[in-house]
Amino acid sequence: MATLRGSRAWTRRQFLVRSVSSLTIASLAKPHLSRAADRPQIAGGIQSGDISDGSAVIWARADRPARMQVECSTVESFKTIIASASGDALPDADLTSKLLLNDLPLGQDIFYRVRFDDIATGLAGESRVGHFRTAPAAGQSISFLWSGDTAGQGWGIDVSRGGYRSYRTMLDNRPDFFIHSGDHIYADCAIPAEQKLPNGETWRNIVTEEKSEVAHTLAQFRGNYRYNHLDEHFRAFHAEVPMFAQWDDHEVTNDWSPIGSYDEAGYENDGTPRLVARARRAFFDFMPIRDIGARKGRVYRKIAYGPLLDVFMIDMRSYRDESWNKSDDHRGWILGAEQLAWLKRELAASRATWKVIAADLPIGLISLDAIALGDGPPDRREHEIADLLSSIKRAGIRNIVWLTADMHYTAAHYYDPNKAQFQDFDPFWEFVSGPLHAGTWGPGELDDTFGPVAMYQRGCNPAQGDNLAPCFGLQFFGRVGIDGATGVMRVTLKDVDNRDLWSVDIVPQPQVPRSVVAQHS
Repeated sequence: MATLRGSRAWTRRQFLVRSVSSLTIASLAKPHLSRAADRPQIAGGIQSGDISDGSAVIWARADRPARMQVECSTVESFKTIIASASGDALPDADLTSKLLLNDLPLGQDIFYRVRFDDIATGLAGESRVGHFRTAPAAGQSISFLWSGDTAGQGWGIDVSRGGYRSYRTMLDNRPDFFIHSGDHIYADCAIPAEQKLPNGETWRNIVTEEKSEVAHTLAQFRGNYRYNHLDEHFRAFHAEVPMFAQWDDHEVTNDWSPIGSYDEAGYENDGTPRLVARARRAFFDFMPIRDIGARKGRVYRKIAYGPLLDVFMIDMRSYRDESWNKSDDHRGWILGAEQLAWLKRELAASRATWKVIAADLPIGLISLDAIALGDGPPDRREHEIADLLSSIKRAGIRNIVWLTADMHYTAAHYYDPNKAQFQDFDPFWEFVSGPLHAGTWGPGELDDTFGPVAMYQRGCNPAQGDNLAPCFGLQFFGRVGIDGATGVMRVTLKDVDNRDLWSVDIVPQPQVPRSVVAQHS
């Protein structure tokens, strides 16, 4: 089949018109059915995610118990159906459903349409159309975005100020996929009806019952995710762009770690706090993420995206120590032994040109909740990162780039062993970008353990303070483009108005032959 080049030029207006047309066609196709209110509706948006070599996850939510029907085609008319699947949307999962589609053609624009059939009556509901692009074959270029931090610090959806504007801007970039680096929600931050701005104006939020207080119940956690779907730009973006989702702390509560009771709900039988269990369940209910292996609810995974790119989605929350990086015996961990071993193994096995490590926290920005402690040799959680970096060097692994968010400003860090206290690693880049729609902070302090140098940074200045509202324009995301012919990676830091703030071209280094690695190991 021919690759559909034209779809990348769709305008937002064309997408909305097409979606409305799909609804109209669905309603006219079966005139004998009762009025639309009697038929199941799609509650919120539709999403795709975890697009890998020949497979994709499709997600949607119904307004009643229903069966989700998904069809895929390489043509917008759906004249030829190349894949279909169905699955239940039941109250136990808050009426959400997600399906894994396999055996999809490489390097193709795929149109998918979703509808729900009422389980009780059999009536067919509306159809809604989405789009994604499968992982490419050799020689095809790639572009993707990353960022994090949505609806934080009480800055919710103010329709008069454009809602979640960053999602509209990101859609204009027409990426192949989007990495959300965590803090999809702020379960520990209520959304008030109003907030005062420093210029004397008033920010007015859409308010829902579940977002009016801190989340403790499963219904409240789920309500945090439903809140995001109230924004038109959020819905339009996710219908068109697949998401690779990871989580950070605010999906549960600020600075959480695996053990400890965060409310009066107590613990599950396996020792997990019920607050964490509820948050994890809501996350997997609403994210277009596949279940991985024997461990249900595992967030860390590798997503293979053609010969040029492997993405390693890591989890720096679920397996960390409990010490706030302050243990007396100078031990600590943030990945945990099992995940660290997995990451080393998968990086060594990767044959992709570029290995992107999508992290929910940066390496060298000082924070007792994260990794960096301040100047000096590795200590506590830094030992794990030192171990990882030195193992990457010993294995001869090239072309590793770290992407993250969390810090509520944007920056480019170059880690140089010649400037570091710990020097047993090869130089690498780390890029930070966010927030998508939350309060903005000023740039943080770097330590010299791994020798990071801030090549660029932008956030609040001291006069603006922290928690600057989204309407002041300091909302950020990053764009990565990989040239299919040369393999050169261009990383660009961008703002909500789609301005290019800073960029760098990174030339791929040849992989060290395994025989050479073996001789030096």
